[in-house]
Amino acid sequence: MLARTPSETRLLIPGLAGFYGWAPEIGYLLLRVVIGYILFMHGWAKVQAGFAAEVGFFVKVGFALPVLCAFAVIFLETVAAACVALGLFTRFFAAALAIEIGVMFVAIHGPKGFSASKGGFEYVLLLGIVMFFIALAGGRRYSLDRMIGKEL
Repeated sequence: MLARTPSETRLLIPGLAGFYGWAPEIGYLLLRVVIGYILFMHGWAKVQAGFAAEVGFFVKVGFALPVLCAFAVIFLETVAAACVALGLFTRFFAAALAIEIGVMFVAIHGPKGFSASKGGFEYVLLLGIVMFFIALAGGRRYSLDRMIGKEL
């Protein structure tokens, strides 16, 4: 009998192997759809508030090119977020969203500390890390990328 290395594990209930074979793909699909939906709704609130309100926000916080910033944020948090949820051009849009969220982390939320209740970065950090993970993982099995057979 060969000795197992410490890095190998066995299931305590071997009958669960079939479940664990397909369940991670379903879990990933849920993660991608839910985070895409959350960001879409965040962007949709900006659409409803109006483009001028978003431009005003970027003027208030001192961003250069506030009109361009407002357009980029609204586009990313609606179109790109919907594409992430659907798994269409997943890597590209998730990477773009991770970058946008990273900028917001540094410029807006980081200086306010950790607590989201005080405008801090805890929620933004979570969103950014999840988008970064999705950018690395792509659409995977249950995505439009997979259906069309191409991804960026």
